[in-house]
Amino acid sequence: MAQSAAPIPRNLETTSTPAGRAAAGVPRILVIYTGGTIGMVSDPKTGALVPFDFDHLVENVPKLSRLGYDIVNARFDAPIDSSNMDPAHWAKIVRAIAGSYDDFDGFVVLHGTDTMAYTASALSFMLEGLAKPVILTGSQLPIDEIREDGTENLITALQIAAAKDGDGGPVVREVAISFGSALVRGNRSTKASSTEFGAFRSFNYPLLGTMNLHIRFDRESLWRPAGNQRLHPQTDMAAGIETIALHPGITEASLTHQLACPGAKAFVLRTYGAGNAPTKSRLVGALAAAVRRGLVIVNVTQCPNGGVDETRYATGDALAEAGVISGRDITAEAAIAKLMYLFGKGLSPAEVEEAMGRSLVGEMTVPA
Repeated sequence: MAQSAAPIPRNLETTSTPAGRAAAGVPRILVIYTGGTIGMVSDPKTGALVPFDFDHLVENVPKLSRLGYDIVNARFDAPIDSSNMDPAHWAKIVRAIAGSYDDFDGFVVLHGTDTMAYTASALSFMLEGLAKPVILTGSQLPIDEIREDGTENLITALQIAAAKDGDGGPVVREVAISFGSALVRGNRSTKASSTEFGAFRSFNYPLLGTMNLHIRFDRESLWRPAGNQRLHPQTDMAAGIETIALHPGITEASLTHQLACPGAKAFVLRTYGAGNAPTKSRLVGALAAAVRRGLVIVNVTQCPNGGVDETRYATGDALAEAGVISGRDITAEAAIAKLMYLFGKGLSPAEVEEAMGRSLVGEMTVPA
């Protein structure tokens, strides 16, 4: 495995050892470490988890040298716990990818698991025109533990990022999560377990691939960008996107207070079942009043599997009449990221509502 320097944007620093370009035809992958368990080792003195030095990535994961890839490592100046991930960090990742887009065949983002589905969803919108693999992965256990999962996850992510079609183009041309034995579309992903090695699920869309004895891609499910697009990164993600989770006993006062959040632009309303909510007139009236004030409210079911069908029950129909728009089978993570992205583009509430009804990068199922 060759390691070489590349023009990484200043918001990240390279930690690989310059050794010149690898031979022509060798896959060239940029690995971006943001933080998370996969980059941690136990301090021999204290036992606490600390980030390991990515200058010594091959020493920590010696199997990487057998891949024969040209791998460049970059990291946040200060790696973070993924619980602290926010849109400013997403923008760093986007700038790192965009700034070196033409220099690499693919990108692997090492990330903590807690907010990985949010980051994968956000990157899928922010990297407009993406036609190369951006593969997120991480681990449930530190990479220096005996039963760790990070080595396999990292190697598999690199192999997916390097995989080519018969025509020489990348097999994966979207943002995806490779974790355990599943390759999941980023904006269809949800963290479903805090303890299992197969932590991520795609409840409403087929897996993009499976990793057992061999890596097998479901080519019918892979995203294919329309036309010959160029990468057009967007780093402006709007603030003021909030969530409200319905629960039995929620009061008008509570709902009204949440809808009056200063600076709010939109809400993801976490409803029951197929998109249902209490039919009490005051609750529905509070939502209708918020829509009239210019807030965008998107109906997303609390159920991990299935989607919103506001016409199925009268309770859902009442929300539609109040101006709440259907999120269909979109995940809450993707709905939040999509709203941030659309408002970040400077769109009006009416334009955002229209765009929320369309699938932009495969994030939701829209009937023909």
